[in-house]
Amino acid sequence: MSTLITGIGELVTNDPDLGTRTDAAVVIDDGVIAWVGDAAAAPAADEAFDAQGRAVLPGFVDSHSHLVFAGDRALEFQARMAGESYAAGGIRTTVAATRAATDDRLAAGVARHVAEMHRQGTTTVEIKSGYGLTVDDEARSLRIAREFTDETTFLGAHVVPPEYADDPAAYVALVTGPMLEAAAPYARWIDVFCETGAFDEDQARTILRTGEAAGLKGRLHANQLGEGPGVQLAAELGLTAVDHCTYLTDDDVHALRDAGTVATLLPGVEFSTRHPYPDARRLLDAGVTVALASDCNPGSCYTSSLPFCIALAVREMGMTPGEAVWAATAGGAAALGRTDVGVVAPGKCADLLLLDAPTHVHLAYRPGVPLVARTWSA
Repeated sequence: MSTLITGIGELVTNDPDLGTRTDAAVVIDDGVIAWVGDAAAAPAADEAFDAQGRAVLPGFVDSHSHLVFAGDRALEFQARMAGESYAAGGIRTTVAATRAATDDRLAAGVARHVAEMHRQGTTTVEIKSGYGLTVDDEARSLRIAREFTDETTFLGAHVVPPEYADDPAAYVALVTGPMLEAAAPYARWIDVFCETGAFDEDQARTILRTGEAAGLKGRLHANQLGEGPGVQLAAELGLTAVDHCTYLTDDDVHALRDAGTVATLLPGVEFSTRHPYPDARRLLDAGVTVALASDCNPGSCYTSSLPFCIALAVREMGMTPGEAVWAATAGGAAALGRTDVGVVAPGKCADLLLLDAPTHVHLAYRPGVPLVARTWSA
């Protein structure tokens, strides 16, 4: 069944750059974009949809989320807003709740959050493990995540669990041995939280290289809580993406540019932790590819809204509305090594969203307003 989307006020194609067009039309057929061009030249289709002058964009690509969890950390958030600082150790609260939850409860939570994302325009989502931290719990977390997306990430190296607090080397051996073996069939990526209070540079390098040998592509949480070795390690290993990138030296910025590693920025985290926002302008001006993602998780950033992240990036991180939209679509696709999503062009996935607004600028201009009127998803 083919559908002609016509009456588009502004079409964002990301082909090339933001690639905006007016008086445009799109034909989608069996989950694929079949044609893009001027509305007056549009071919016939089985059915037509009139956008009535509203904007059509690629579906958002959320390249960083933690959706397999149980429990709630609202009290931790409340304490942070009262002045307590954020630290990696809070993750252990969610680990305890997740281990105690049934598969059905965890799957229901993922389904709820994915549906929430979809209502806000996200058509591609990456989901990490990392709240199980045992062989069985990490494997089941990824098995559940795989029911909702192919973009699954093994994050056994999220923090060292309490039972290994006195022997972190033994936990690294578990992650790179039995846990990796159990998780790999359900994962595409491997990730490490390389930060004070989590894993150091040598541990992260070992875990990532072992994951690569098992066929998993590498990514990294790094430089969230302060300057550190993580971004340089990501560049050294040629990782597809490194996420957070809040505290960067000039050498870090140059390393990202030279390696072609995507810097995934997560402004919802800074909103929720009151840390300084990353300087996206600095990265963009240096020629670094930037993505925006939600980092939806119960601790440091419990938002599933990429429109909210776009508004934050424009208000707080020096991005233009067009740059922020590109980062949440084509940038997110680059962070996942994908060329079939995040762009509106013939042959690409028919992942689109309709804004109840005439232009993409309204995503930052009207923060907090539910502007996504409809999505199409392959």
